[in-house]
Amino acid sequence: MEADSVSIWPRMEPFLLGALQVAPTSKLSLHYLRKMAIYVQTREGCFPVLGWSMWRHIACGKLQLPEDLAWLYFETFDLLLSHTPEERLELAECMSQCSSKSELDQQRSKLSVDTLQFLLFLYIQQLNRVSLRTSLIGEEWPSHRARSPSPSERETKASSQNKNWDDQAHLSFVQNHLADILELLVEPGQLSQSGQTQRDSQISLEAVQSLGLLLEGSVGHGKGIQPIHKLLTKGPLQTLSGYSILSRSFPLHKLLSCLQQNLTLNPFGMTACLRSGKKLAWAQQVEGALKRAKIARNTHMAPPGSKMVLMSQVIRQTLAKTSDKLTGANIKIHRCSDAFIYLLFPLRSVSVDKCRDSTVVLGPVQTSVHIHSCQNVRVVCVAGRVVIGASSHCTIHALTPTYPLLLPGNSEITLGPFHIFYPSLEDHMASVGLAVVPNAWDQPLVLGTEGFASPPLSSPSGSDGTCYRLLPPSEFHTLVVPFQMEGDTCEVPGGLPSAYQAALREKQKRIQSWQKTVMEARLNKEQKQQFQELVELKFHEWLLETGHRQELDSLIPSATNSQKNSDAAATDSSRVKDSKPVQTTAAY
Repeated sequence: MEADSVSIWPRMEPFLLGALQVAPTSKLSLHYLRKMAIYVQTREGCFPVLGWSMWRHIACGKLQLPEDLAWLYFETFDLLLSHTPEERLELAECMSQCSSKSELDQQRSKLSVDTLQFLLFLYIQQLNRVSLRTSLIGEEWPSHRARSPSPSERETKASSQNKNWDDQAHLSFVQNHLADILELLVEPGQLSQSGQTQRDSQISLEAVQSLGLLLEGSVGHGKGIQPIHKLLTKGPLQTLSGYSILSRSFPLHKLLSCLQQNLTLNPFGMTACLRSGKKLAWAQQVEGALKRAKIARNTHMAPPGSKMVLMSQVIRQTLAKTSDKLTGANIKIHRCSDAFIYLLFPLRSVSVDKCRDSTVVLGPVQTSVHIHSCQNVRVVCVAGRVVIGASSHCTIHALTPTYPLLLPGNSEITLGPFHIFYPSLEDHMASVGLAVVPNAWDQPLVLGTEGFASPPLSSPSGSDGTCYRLLPPSEFHTLVVPFQMEGDTCEVPGGLPSAYQAALREKQKRIQSWQKTVMEARLNKEQKQQFQELVELKFHEWLLETGHRQELDSLIPSATNSQKNSDAAATDSSRVKDSKPVQTTAAY
C-alpha cells in the first residue's frame, strides 16, 4: 500500500468550538507558550495533567492574565472534552451549591486537563489573530512603545475574519504553523541550552497522542477514521515518520515532513458538505419561500463531532425540525432574514451568522451558541455557553451555566431569562448534560478589544454600558412554541426569575381587570358585535405594525406545499410530529 493513500486532516471541533472568535492576547504567542511548555514539564503537579490551580498560577502569575480570562480558556477547553452527560450534570450540581468564591475555587480545583493538549488549544487561539504574518514577524511580544490598533480597527478586522467554520482556513493554519505546533510537544531535555529545537530532537509517542486533539485521518478512501498516533506507528507512515518501536518516539524533522506530505482538507468539513451534502426536508415551510435557501447536511456520513447542517438565505420563512438524525449536529444559520427557525432537538453547537430580523428557537446546545454579525435577531436557547460578537439590537433569552461572553463590536444587546418550553425539553437537556442550575444568563463577561476580560457585571452599568442591558421585567413577554409534540415538560425548566414572574402576574391582573370591565359594561348583542370588530381591527393593526402577522401566516402552509412536505416526510424517517401548529390566540 502506498503512503499517498493515507490522508490526515485537521479536526473540525477544536477550531470550531475551541478558538475564541476574537484576536487573542499577545501573552498566548509562541514565545510565551514555549516558556509555558518548558515550565509545565519541569514542575511537579503540572504534567501530564494540569489542574485549574496550577493553570491559574501560570496564567495570572507568569502570563499576567486576569483570572476571569484564565478561567474562560480553561472552561472553553473543558467544553470540548467528551464528558458523559451524567458527569456534566454532577459537576453542575456541585457548582450550583457553591455559595462563596472560596467554595467555587475549591470546586474548580478538582478539574484538570491534558497538559499538552491544553497547550495546543492555547496555540490555536492564533486562528483569529488579525494578522498572523505580522504577529509572527515582530509584534508577538508585548511592548508599550508599539502603537495598538484602535478599538474600531480591531472590531472591524475581527468581524471580517471569522474562520472557525472555514475548513480551508483550518488546513492553512496547520500547514503554516505545524513546525511550531510540534515544537510545543518536544520535551525540555530535547532542546538546546537556548530553548530551541535541534535537528536530532525527538517527540515521544505520548506527545503525538496529544496531537490527536488537532489531527486525525484514515487509510484509503472510505475507511474508518483513526487517531493520528495510530496512523503514524503502523502501516505506510511508520517508515516515513521515522517511528522507533524501541524508543517509542519520532525524529522531529521526519515527523514534520511526513505530516506535511499527507495533510489534506477535512472530508467532513464545510466545503465537502456544501459540495455533496444531502438536502434537508423540513416539517414546516411556505410555498415558494425556499427558492433562494440553501440547506445541506452531512449527518448521514460524518462521524460524531463532524456532523453539520448548513442553512443559508432562508428569507421570510418559518422552518421547524425535530429529528434523531440531526441530534448532536453542529448547525450554521447564515444570512437569514425575516425568518422564524425552530430546531427542537439536542445539538452540539450553533452559529447564527450575518442574520437579521429573525427569531431562532433552539433545543439544548451541548457546547456553544455563537451569534456573530447579526442585527435585530432574537435567540432562545439552553446552552453550555453563549457568545455574541459584532452584533446589534439582538435579544438573547438563555439558560446557561457559564457567563455569556460578549466579544468586541456589540451594541444594544439585550439579555433575558430563558422563557419557553416544549414537551421533550427536559429529556433533551439531560441527554446533553445541561441542568437548570447554575444559571448565569445575567452575568455577562465582556471581552475587551485588547483581549482582556472585565469582571462579570451584575448590572448594565460598567465600562461599556452601551454594550448590553438586562431585559426590564416590564418589557418581558412569554414565547410559546407553536407546535404539538410528545413529552412531559409542561413549564419553563427552573422557572422564571421572581421579578419576571411578578411582571407576568401583573399583566395577568390587567387582563382579568379588562375582562371584568367588559362584563360589567352590560353591552347588548349589537354593541358586543361592534366592540368585537373594533378589538379585532386593532389587533390586526398591531400584528401588521409589529411584524407578527407574517409569523402567524407562515405557520399555515399552503395546501400544495403541505402535500409536498407530507411526501418528503414519508421518505424521511425523521420525527416531524412538531409540524402541526397549535391554535394561536391573543389576550388583551
